[in-house]
Amino acid sequence: MQATSSSAIEARQAGSRVVIAGVSAIVLILAIAAVVLFLNLPDANAFNARVERLFVESDLTSQSEIKLLEILAQSGTAFSETLDSYRFVIFVLLVFATALLIAAVAFLVMLIAMNRRMGQIERKGIEVNSLLISRDQNTVYLNNFEFKLTEAAIETLSVLAEARMDDEVLSGAEIEGVISGRDASDCDEAAGATRIKRLRDTLGNQMMSELLVKNIARRGYMLAVDKDIIQMV
Repeated sequence: MQATSSSAIEARQAGSRVVIAGVSAIVLILAIAAVVLFLNLPDANAFNARVERLFVESDLTSQSEIKLLEILAQSGTAFSETLDSYRFVIFVLLVFATALLIAAVAFLVMLIAMNRRMGQIERKGIEVNSLLISRDQNTVYLNNFEFKLTEAAIETLSVLAEARMDDEVLSGAEIEGVISGRDASDCDEAAGATRIKRLRDTLGNQMMSELLVKNIARRGYMLAVDKDIIQMV
């Protein structure tokens, strides 16, 4: 159990490192792309600088020429404002692209983790981490989930738990013999099988009961849990 827990922790840590590395790579790539893009955009004041140079170097005397320069200056200002708006739009789009890529990586990692978890569940079934049987209260705590059982069901489950702790497999006749206090040879196999059926019916959840109480062909019944997690009070 400790080795399984350690491997699970290491897997989660490795997954976290992959996510951090992926997100960092995305942010870095987009940051480099943004820097290269903004450096290659034309200078917003380039047009105004050319108009100013033309005004200084030219000997303009007529009113029409001066008016033409004013129009060019206004066009340069409009060009500068348009380019600034383009810069802002590009910045917003880059931020939006970064957010989408990060979300995509996060969802991809979540899907991979979910698929792995579902694969583990399919291979291993429901994993029982703790089994506490309280005879006085006719209650069993399975993975901290409380199940109220009948007295007969608790007796059957207690017999199976004691046998599991001793690494024994009990037949139906042996189960009936232990509970009734008679010799197993004097008991009917069907009586023990009936007790097992009633125990499973009392647990209610068919999947849980079938996984908890295992039927071994031509041998008998046993609890399909680790004996170290069984506690009886």
